[in-house]
Amino acid sequence: MKAPLRLLGYSALAALLGACSILPKAETPDIYLLPAQQQPPRATPAVDWSLRVLAPRTSQVLDSNRIAVQPRGDLLSVYKGARWADGAPPLLRDRLLDAFRADGRIQALSSDEVSLQADLELGGDLRAFQAEYRDKGVEAVVILEARLVRSATQRIVATRRFEVRQPAAGEKVPEVVSAFGQATDRLAAEVVGWTLQQGQAQKFER
Repeated sequence: MKAPLRLLGYSALAALLGACSILPKAETPDIYLLPAQQQPPRATPAVDWSLRVLAPRTSQVLDSNRIAVQPRGDLLSVYKGARWADGAPPLLRDRLLDAFRADGRIQALSSDEVSLQADLELGGDLRAFQAEYRDKGVEAVVILEARLVRSATQRIVATRRFEVRQPAAGEKVPEVVSAFGQATDRLAAEVVGWTLQQGQAQKFER
């Protein structure tokens, strides 16, 4: 009786190995950086105050590296097989930091990745960071409700809602990613100008 049992065991093992070979392979997504257009440094005087840029708060859906898409109505989904290199909040924070560095007027610049004291903190809420399908095609939508806060007192200095909608050249993921790059470039330029205007209106004790 041992031989038939041994054969039965081998048959079961072979069947199990065969089943493993037909299981679906793990998804290997394409990882996308957020495209950026190089901006030449501006030859303008530097301000005498410092700024710390924070990653904005956002919803659980957007606080990930999945590329969100709103195909219709109130349905929010994600692109299959595609990922951002980081979550949406740090992606936008880093884009803002790059824009401030390119502008050059705020030289004492830091982020929430390091514990440095600054005169002002720029944060806010990221309300949208997704592709949306419209009648005329797809557009990248980025909405930031920005807050400028005095670090020492945590008093809100100013708030403003920034909204950018950038049409994509097509519906393919690389075209949508390119639209996100253009949208965040436009938004960052607006945020830089607004932050400088509000910061210059403040008086800081030295």
